[in-house]
Amino acid sequence: MSNSIQFKNHPFRFLLYLEWALLTIAILSSLAPTPWIRRSQDFPELTICSLIIFGLMGLRLPKNNQLSKIIYTACELCLILITIFFGGRASRLFPFIYLILVTRSCLIFKLPGRLVVTSLSFSLFLFTIFRKFNKFPVSPVAQERFKFFTLSFVVLFALALIFVLLLMNTIVSERQSREKLAAANQKLKQYAIKVEYQATLEERNRIAREIHDSLGHSLTALNLQLETALKLSQSNPVKAHDFLARAKELGSKALQDVRQSVSALRLHPWQGESLEQAIVILMEDVERATSVQPQYVINLTVPLSSELSIAIYRIIQESLTNICKYANATKINLELLIVNSELHLKIQDNGAGFDLNQNTKGFGLHSMRERTEALGGKFNIETSPRQGCTIQVIIGQT
Repeated sequence: MSNSIQFKNHPFRFLLYLEWALLTIAILSSLAPTPWIRRSQDFPELTICSLIIFGLMGLRLPKNNQLSKIIYTACELCLILITIFFGGRASRLFPFIYLILVTRSCLIFKLPGRLVVTSLSFSLFLFTIFRKFNKFPVSPVAQERFKFFTLSFVVLFALALIFVLLLMNTIVSERQSREKLAAANQKLKQYAIKVEYQATLEERNRIAREIHDSLGHSLTALNLQLETALKLSQSNPVKAHDFLARAKELGSKALQDVRQSVSALRLHPWQGESLEQAIVILMEDVERATSVQPQYVINLTVPLSSELSIAIYRIIQESLTNICKYANATKINLELLIVNSELHLKIQDNGAGFDLNQNTKGFGLHSMRERTEALGGKFNIETSPRQGCTIQVIIGQT
């Protein structure tokens, strides 16, 4: 990160162009003839050099070191003092320099420093006004008019300084806010990528475990059944037929496991069907796998978003998978309702249950809870050994 504001990384490059235009006017004014100023008090060469140096200083502004900022501003003030004492004819347009000084201070200082530099600029302006105007011969008749003109000019310049200060504060604050927002968005994108990668990795690990535990077990058992049937095919054909029948059942189960794994990998597992139809298909799969006919009530009075539909489907799918594998239940009830603009999901079984204190790290429960909380919902599970299990999900509709 650069320690200074340079031309290539200047946040408001148009300010540099404006500075150069104003300083060019000031340089030209130092060469313009003014009859009432004595030539002996005018040093245009020194004035022009000071203005050129002042302009070149705008190409590099200190950014981090506080001492460098103070020294930089002190050098600017010294150059302004040179123009005050030796500027002569150019003093008429030197208020431009004070405005430039204020705009630069807004880029390098925080608010207290900006106020100090603005006060110094106004003080130097007053010093210049009274120093130069006191030299003008004014008749007593025009003295009051001259005082009124001077006061009006001072008030006008004070308002100009305040306007420039407020304008620059607004511009700088808005830019800083946009930079912070851009940095926050970048961090959010990086975090989202990490979360997506972690979620994908966990999902792949879960699918791998599912394939290993279900499909791998079924294929191993299938292989053993076929080997036994092969050995008995000559000596005991009837017994071999039983082993072949069992092998066919294991093959069907393996095929079902493959289909479930493929369905779990799909973004929209119910391709071309409604959420209600997809849930009904899950219930039918449960009935075929457990010979238990689930009872369900589905009443969705409003359409659900794609994100919410997928989350609900995955929660139901994971719950029913766990029931089929571990619960040995004889009753399964499911309710999916819209109540007072909230989505209520309840899945209940009378199976083996489990001890929550010993099953807090299971990927399935963890995944269901994360899906619910990601949508701003509440996830609750009630279970104990031999007392069945009840899962409740409540998600507010938006």
